[in-house]
Amino acid sequence: MNQYLELGFLGLAVGTVGTLIGAGGGFVLVPVLLIMYPDYGPETITSISLAAVFFNATSGSVAYARMKRIDYKSGLLFAAATIPGAILGALSTNLIPRTIFNVGFGVLMVAAGIYLFFCREKTTKPSAAEAERHCVRTVTEKNGTTHTFSYDLGLGIKWSLLVGYLSSLLGIGGGIIHVPILVRLLNFPVHVATATSHFVLAIMALTGTIVHIATGTFSGSAVDRTLALAVGVTVGAQLGAKLSDRIHGKWIIRSLAAALALAGLRILMLAR
Repeated sequence: MNQYLELGFLGLAVGTVGTLIGAGGGFVLVPVLLIMYPDYGPETITSISLAAVFFNATSGSVAYARMKRIDYKSGLLFAAATIPGAILGALSTNLIPRTIFNVGFGVLMVAAGIYLFFCREKTTKPSAAEAERHCVRTVTEKNGTTHTFSYDLGLGIKWSLLVGYLSSLLGIGGGIIHVPILVRLLNFPVHVATATSHFVLAIMALTGTIVHIATGTFSGSAVDRTLALAVGVTVGAQLGAKLSDRIHGKWIIRSLAAALALAGLRILMLAR
């Protein structure tokens, strides 16, 4: 019983942080699960994490939908692109030894954290030729704030395919990779990026979870532990969405960078 309470509180923290920065929380959950369950293989850890990310992202998406921050058209296009990658990633997880999984996951986290922390926002506008290929979007929040931005749709779809694969492979949900891409490469405003990323995550994580169910990876104790986490992440997602209203986009990105680096270092320590 104590273990399920611990998982519930863990889910609350993961859901809050994950929704605040649009990352789904898998990047926090996977390292903790690796510590809590050293005998579990990568495929079991990722199946639990992805299912929890689904509940978190769904709850967070509902909250962000009420705030009118989600770019649904872009989100559906990106989600469609992630699905093939998510299926392939879920099928690939059981082929990777635990040690290699830990090292790869850790290095990716640290590198992404360093990049986000030191990389400045783009200030240059696209050239006329680039602008012709861009998709122009306008999102008006519930509070009246209007965001108009443009991005290269082809580039967004290509990156989303890769995000789908890596997120499903590592069980991290993908938002921790997708949000930086949306902000740095595709010119999304930070708050729109976090909300849209969460919408994409819900679809992508559901796809990966269905594959894990079909292959028999997600069953037994994995289901029990996920249900305990689901209660926490569902509540935490609502809290994280409310907190996002009070935090400047710059600090959301810096928080994301710090969280990435710390999680990566912890995983590399486990791989020693």
